[in-house]
Amino acid sequence: MDTSDATDRAARLLVGLLAAAGTAHMVAPKPFDAIVPAALPGSPRAWTHASGVAELLLAAGLAVPRTRRVSAIAAACFFAGVFPANVKMAYDWRHKPAPLRSLAYARLPLQVPLVLWAAKVGRNAAR
Repeated sequence: MDTSDATDRAARLLVGLLAAAGTAHMVAPKPFDAIVPAALPGSPRAWTHASGVAELLLAAGLAVPRTRRVSAIAAACFFAGVFPANVKMAYDWRHKPAPLRSLAYARLPLQVPLVLWAAKVGRNAAR
């Protein structure tokens, strides 16, 4: 597999992840509402829908080779920006049963590979 094939595959996988997450934010918003930090102005549902729209737009931008580079960098920034929601979830779930608590804690370091993945897709996108 040459570099462009690997880059296209990585981009397509990222498109799928973001499209699925964006769709989930729209179809089943309640779990996402619960992890919106209280310090943000407005309603949690508005933030849930806004982040879902952002994920869908990022997926669309990544799907188009012409906009892939800028969309990938935006996706890396987005993944870094949602980290506080994961911190809130880990804190809120600290007294839940071990499997749920483990899931919440596992989300924290997961943001790092997501940021790196999106940044790499951006670096490798055709100019």
